[in-house]
Amino acid sequence: MKCARNAIGFGLAAGLAATALIGCSSGHGKYTTDGLNAAQDRMATIKSGTQWDMARQQFLVGDLSKALKSVDQSISIKDSVAKSHNLRGRILVELGQLESASESFKRALVIDPSFVESHYYLGVLYERFGELDQALEKFQAAVALDPSNAQYTIAAAEMCIETGQLDKAEALLRTDRSYFEHNAGVRQTLGHIALMRNDAEKAVELFNEAQLLAPEDTSINEDLALAQMKAGDHVEAEYTLRRLLKSKELSDRRDLKQLHARCLVALDRPVEARTILTGITSDERGVNDVDAWIDLGQVAVLLGDFQRVRIAAGRLTAIAPGRFEGPLLAAFWMRDKGDLAGALKSAEAARKLAQNRDPMPSIVRGLILSEMGRTSEAEASFAEAYSIAPNDKQAKRFVAAVGTD
Repeated sequence: MKCARNAIGFGLAAGLAATALIGCSSGHGKYTTDGLNAAQDRMATIKSGTQWDMARQQFLVGDLSKALKSVDQSISIKDSVAKSHNLRGRILVELGQLESASESFKRALVIDPSFVESHYYLGVLYERFGELDQALEKFQAAVALDPSNAQYTIAAAEMCIETGQLDKAEALLRTDRSYFEHNAGVRQTLGHIALMRNDAEKAVELFNEAQLLAPEDTSINEDLALAQMKAGDHVEAEYTLRRLLKSKELSDRRDLKQLHARCLVALDRPVEARTILTGITSDERGVNDVDAWIDLGQVAVLLGDFQRVRIAAGRLTAIAPGRFEGPLLAAFWMRDKGDLAGALKSAEAARKLAQNRDPMPSIVRGLILSEMGRTSEAEASFAEAYSIAPNDKQAKRFVAAVGTD
């Protein structure tokens, strides 16, 4: 009996085991399968995230080829992560592959339409492509998703400025000042709007506020100097420019040096201006710098340095034959020599090239005609200059400086 029970027990156990095996061979139950899939998804997420972290670090240190390889591996493991496609787009932008970058940002937005960074970077690409309306649309989408981020608001405002929508740009920047109360970039952009509206004094005020918030930001200080010049505050402009040019990274900036020279002329310090402009025009780049040669020629006229006037006139005639300044400077030089006929001929040539866009050729022509005793013609020439630019302060200053003896 004992053996029989053992046999029965063994048979029962074998039957249960067989039943269990049959159950296993029929596949996982629903809950078992779901759990397994969830576990696999978690593992893929971890692996993908690890590759993404590696790609991000490589991107930040500038190792772009490795970063692209790592982010591609991250996407191959898990394709449905918006931030992975966004990072891929940023890497491709740095590699100059803009079309592919655009596709990556668009893919990120298909996965997650609220992924704000992809809206912003896609806007940056549209701006580069010259598709300004689409760029503005994307920047505005970024602002709507994250109105507290000044970078997005400034980008949208700048795009409004590019498309001539100054009121809209200002409204964007002033929508909620509590977000941007201490943001220098917002004030700087408002300053640009003020300059475009020819409100230089308001621009100076805004750039000063921005400068207080970000005193080391050279772009703000450059904007401040330009606004101070336009506002006629040459003393402050000279101080700002001198401070900028003392910094190591800006000490060789030709445009700042030239602006400084113009400021010195306005402050009645033409000798210092001549020194700066002589330096600018004497190097390899300066040989063909039209604006610098024009400024140097004008300063030389103010100083009575007619040998330098002759040099500037010759250089300008060679490098910018379509500009009126070369013949105009030649007229000054010939007038100083006593060659009034030659001076008048050069002044006439300058007047023709100016095409009524600048009063100076007509003013100089009037001076020469006056010295030749042709009074009525001289008066007509001065009247012509006045009709071209009745409020031109520079023209009035030149008339005073080189008036008839």
